Amino acid sequence: MLERRLILASVSSARRSLLENIGLKVKVSFSGIRESRRLKNGPAQLVKDNAAKKAIAVARQVKNAVVIGADTVVVVRGKLFGKPKGFSGGVSMLTKLSRSPHYVYTGLAVLDKREDSYKIVQDYEKTKVWMKTLTRQEIARYLKASKAFNKAGSFDIQARGALFIERIEGCFYNVVGLPLAKLHELFKKLNIDILILLIMSSFLLMGCATEYNVVTQEQDIIFYDTEKEVNIGRNASNQVETQFKLVADPQLQLRINRLGEKIVEVCDRKNLTYRFSILDEDSINAFALPGGFIYVNQGLIDFVKSDDELAGVLAHEIAHVVAKHSIKRLQASMGLNLLRIATIVAGDAKALQSTDIAATFVQSAYSRDDELLADAIAARYMRNAGFNPTALLSFLERLKEKKHNEPLRRGGSYVRTHPYISERISIIKQELGEELDFEDYINRTHSAW
Repeated sequence: MLERRLILASVSSARRSLLENIGLKVKVSFSGIRESRRLKNGPAQLVKDNAAKKAIAVARQVKNAVVIGADTVVVVRGKLFGKPKGFSGGVSMLTKLSRSPHYVYTGLAVLDKREDSYKIVQDYEKTKVWMKTLTRQEIARYLKASKAFNKAGSFDIQARGALFIERIEGCFYNVVGLPLAKLHELFKKLNIDILILLIMSSFLLMGCATEYNVVTQEQDIIFYDTEKEVNIGRNASNQVETQFKLVADPQLQLRINRLGEKIVEVCDRKNLTYRFSILDEDSINAFALPGGFIYVNQGLIDFVKSDDELAGVLAHEIAHVVAKHSIKRLQASMGLNLLRIATIVAGDAKALQSTDIAATFVQSAYSRDDELLADAIAARYMRNAGFNPTALLSFLERLKEKKHNEPLRRGGSYVRTHPYISERISIIKQELGEELDFEDYINRTHSAW
């Protein structure tokens, strides 16, 4: 496992972007090395030597780090092309490259520095490129628009330069300036697996924090602060409203806002701006997104018998937001995905199957516990806001009856993501201090259908 800094001995924005796009956090450091452009031992050896010199120069400035050095050149008919000298140099270079196939060579050096010793590995990648024949006018327009003067060959295949490429043979990322598959091989030679490193980077980049959850009364590990949570919710909300139609009824919207705001006044998380919306859907459903974006279907509003019942549904969804259930479920899913990546890297098919099965059970139980906690919190919020909390019971009783009369659905109860309605009713009764009957006791301790 990599515990040292990862440094890119190059100021190339394209190389840095490639590393960051796969999830690696890197520091950029200018080596100050003047690249050799003499083809005495061939282009492959040339770029490897230049990459190594860059990595070594930067490594001298640190004690513990992994340094990546890279160098890229273009070769056509035995002639080497590096970065052009100004606009006219770029025109001349692209004119020659567009007339015949050329080769892009990138040398890589990865140096693992520990105190006063280091280990370095090197390699190179070669890609053949066929470019369209370009007029000087086309080249001039491209260079003015892209300003690709700081790139070998004077074109950026990942951007506007892609317009001129007919085909390539070999690694695409090599032409960009950093062959990622080859880089992965070099890391493995140093016993550093990039895929495992990505697991650590994912957690570090999010900025893990521990906070006290007033609802669960426990210390929670949260990777997303409130601002990030709201941004996630806003983006998800935009997707919801792209796929589903909102109900344009001012009176109905006023009703749901009034009920929701009364619950918000007594909730344990008032630092959010809660937004309530109605979807033009017939199903009896409601859901909450991170950051306080709450949706209720028209079908649910038609199903409730009173404002108290509707307030109970809104209180349940607000409770999810207060307890950060969506964010914690997102973190759980992310953790399971990263665990799955690590299992794939280990190459253990049996362990991978076990991981997938475990993931199903973990996610199911996580969701069920969330729902039951949200019910208990909702009953408390209803009472504090002046609503009749038993209305939540009447709502669930009628929902239970409706579900009972519907055709049975196939599927195992072990992968169910929501608890049996009778279990929810028993939890709410317990919160309200009501007497539990035999069925309530059974459902309070079991979560089967």
